[in-house]
Amino acid sequence: MFTPKRIIQEELLDEHDAPRPDMERSLRDLRRINRFLGGVTTYRRVLERMLPDLGRKKTVVLELGAGTADLLDALPASVFGIATDIKIEHLLYLREGSRARRVVCDAMHLPLRPQSVDAITSAHFFHHFTEEENQAILTGALPAVRRGIAINDTRRHFAPLAFVRLLSALRLVGRITRFDAPASVLRGYTTVEAREVGQSVPASRAEAIQIFPFRFGLLLWK
Repeated sequence: MFTPKRIIQEELLDEHDAPRPDMERSLRDLRRINRFLGGVTTYRRVLERMLPDLGRKKTVVLELGAGTADLLDALPASVFGIATDIKIEHLLYLREGSRARRVVCDAMHLPLRPQSVDAITSAHFFHHFTEEENQAILTGALPAVRRGIAINDTRRHFAPLAFVRLLSALRLVGRITRFDAPASVLRGYTTVEAREVGQSVPASRAEAIQIFPFRFGLLLWK
């Protein structure tokens, strides 16, 4: 009843010719959303479910589609963060003062040796791909981890869709975000759909959880 049909629509921030001022405003929008609307808290909560000793020992965490790496930088100083993204301009923007190492690469072809990182993460990245693409990304990433994969994204639901449309109507976000935020919700997954993708990956254990208010976490143990 409260779940709209999944609609695939390309997002403007993914375009190669997005005007730089618009791109930078969108990246700042994403950082503010992470900081003030629960992105940082959700990212850490899901990761701590995978790594309960996070912050108490040296840990290597790699994030897919990391953008400006603000989520990695919000983790404890004992975490060695590796930010990956296919767009170098996203990784380079606002990088001053960041602790994260930056690597330009395709999530489908990670340049990692087996068991070279403790965990692989992503946030608001899962919705960009089809079920088959996500299965391929997760299956390909699994050999590189020592513990597992911990991702989160917004659930496809009318409530977050209404909220981001309100932000757009009030002009509280930039031009790209006004288009991309509703598009990303409509392109998103439900918790059940995410669980089905996780169960198709050859992990020892897969778990999908609902996170208040309208997010999900998908965890895959090595």
